[in-house]
Amino acid sequence: MEKIQELFINGEWVKPSSEEYLTKYNPSTGEIYGKFAAASRDDADRIIDAAYDAQKKWEKLTSVERSKYLYKLIDLIRQDRESLEELLMDEVGKPKREAVQEVDGVLDQLQFYAEFARKINGDVVEGTKSERIIYQYKVPYGVVLAITPWNFPAAMVARKIGPALITGNTVVVKPSSDTPFTAGWIVEKARQAGFPPGTINLITGKGSVVGDYLTSHKKVSVITLTGESKTGQQVMKSSSSIMAKLILELGGKAPFIVWKDADLELAAKVLMWAKYWNAGQSCIAAERLYIHEDVYDKFLNLFLEKTKTLKIGDPRNSDMGPLINNQAVNKVSGFVENAISQGAKVIYGGGKPELSDRLSKGFFYMPTIITDVKQNMEIFREEIFGPVIGAMKVSDDFNEVIELANDSDYGLASYLFTKDLSLAMKASREIKFGELYINMPGPEASQGYHTGFRLSGQAGENSKYGIEEYVKVKNIYIDYSKDPTKDEVIPPYT
Repeated sequence: MEKIQELFINGEWVKPSSEEYLTKYNPSTGEIYGKFAAASRDDADRIIDAAYDAQKKWEKLTSVERSKYLYKLIDLIRQDRESLEELLMDEVGKPKREAVQEVDGVLDQLQFYAEFARKINGDVVEGTKSERIIYQYKVPYGVVLAITPWNFPAAMVARKIGPALITGNTVVVKPSSDTPFTAGWIVEKARQAGFPPGTINLITGKGSVVGDYLTSHKKVSVITLTGESKTGQQVMKSSSSIMAKLILELGGKAPFIVWKDADLELAAKVLMWAKYWNAGQSCIAAERLYIHEDVYDKFLNLFLEKTKTLKIGDPRNSDMGPLINNQAVNKVSGFVENAISQGAKVIYGGGKPELSDRLSKGFFYMPTIITDVKQNMEIFREEIFGPVIGAMKVSDDFNEVIELANDSDYGLASYLFTKDLSLAMKASREIKFGELYINMPGPEASQGYHTGFRLSGQAGENSKYGIEEYVKVKNIYIDYSKDPTKDEVIPPYT
């Protein structure tokens, strides 16, 4: 039976006023997976209004009271986690292991934010005179528009609704049209958890219809987006009229540096994860491989042999699944073809795998390794977002390697493998990326601040700093002296 998903407005699932539905395809088979509501601008107004009205009551609850709803949501997700794992395998094409890991991440994120109920603290500071005091309260912004991506559709919803709700904001979730059902699953669990109507809402539909309309809506106070850098730039433009707070986690082009003294086995294992996790569809994926000349051949052969062992196909019994849609396949293929035309060499992969009839129409692409890459090639400049990596041999000049790593429009994640503590500390200071993983894999932890430089975004998520993004400081000045105007210069208004 075909899945149908409506809009979730003010605590109820309702049909779109347009009566229009969009189609979602299973990326593993190319078959229709379900249909979901295409909202109109009238629907957008209804959803924003519901969140705006609900926020006034939600804010009045204490953070401890709000946390009880989050804990209930956590319990419901945990009890039914297998259905969410199945959904991630069908809607995104995640291998079983990765689907399990993402649900673990959802629970960890929500738990982390729920535990902040007693940690949202303000300050009391001295005034300009001895009998004056300033109270600095942390207060919510209002309505949060959460625009979530398709690559980690469950984890990103959790990452955004958790801090927004615990701090007293209400949320309108706008998921990618490639993964509307995962967001809908979590919103339905929130309904079952008893969240007050309007606290969490879900809108789906065409970006061309409701995208700019939502990001320029005067009742939206915060826009949190995980997506492409170009999308972030568009959001900055469209939201300028309302001066919304922006939390943007955008694209990445992570350098992966293997130095001459690195533990090559460890580095190769981590690169397998950093490149092929979610079929390379990750903002923190390794995309530029810099290998010291002394270990270049040895490491590349080691990584190649490990890559050849990957089983590609059905998410339920494979190591790597499909890309999200056919457009993604064409984009990745274009990167590879362009690299070849510029003189690079494909030593493994470089096309679609041969799979069974059932999977033959799926959106798969082979894990691909490219050598003879130069710094100025497109494959080292633009985000690939697929299971393709280019390799470049580097000299013994570590300063030059840092310059190469920093030579990017992006600045989200980076990786370094070395046993030299002085080099590790030098890289920590000088690599201009929001995250540096030294001798270890990612992904980012809930307690770590996830942020990027340059086109990788602004503000950030996770950690205590991520909580701070969803509150603003309200200052209350009090004079408690018996004669507040004594010794004060006040204009003689009468």
